[in-house]
Amino acid sequence: MNATEKILAMLEQDARLTPAQLADMVQMELGQVQAILRELEQNNTILGYKTLIDWDKTEREQVTALIEVKITPQKGMGFDEIARQIYSHHQVESVYLMSGGFDLTVIISGRTMRDVARFVSEQLAPMENVLSTGTHFILKKYKEQGVTFGPDEIDNREVMM
Repeated sequence: MNATEKILAMLEQDARLTPAQLADMVQMELGQVQAILRELEQNNTILGYKTLIDWDKTEREQVTALIEVKITPQKGMGFDEIARQIYSHHQVESVYLMSGGFDLTVIISGRTMRDVARFVSEQLAPMENVLSTGTHFILKKYKEQGVTFGPDEIDNREVMM
């Protein structure tokens, strides 16, 4: 793994690492690391820095849903233009092109299940190339982006032999 890949892997684990900390960790000069980071940001390898939050530990009401979407790709555009139309909505957190029984996975968040249902029925399903949708609500997060949420219940149980 080269220095750039090491820096990316470290930032993926902890986006709070400073350029000075990264330089120490990869044994490079601070200026070199700053130049690498600047290039990675300019060429869109690093798209942003984000904090992962367990919203269940706050007062904020939020529901997250995974929506399976079957579409008819547009001639000459494939799936890209339809995906762009979908991800342009502020509720949409992620859109993935999939293999298998449906074409796109759309992950959205809303304040209530009704908000999510309204988005699906009023914004997503009526789109010209959308054939069908299937909505699945996330009831509890156990792990996301490599981070475990809350105490591990298995570790807290006494193992009986």
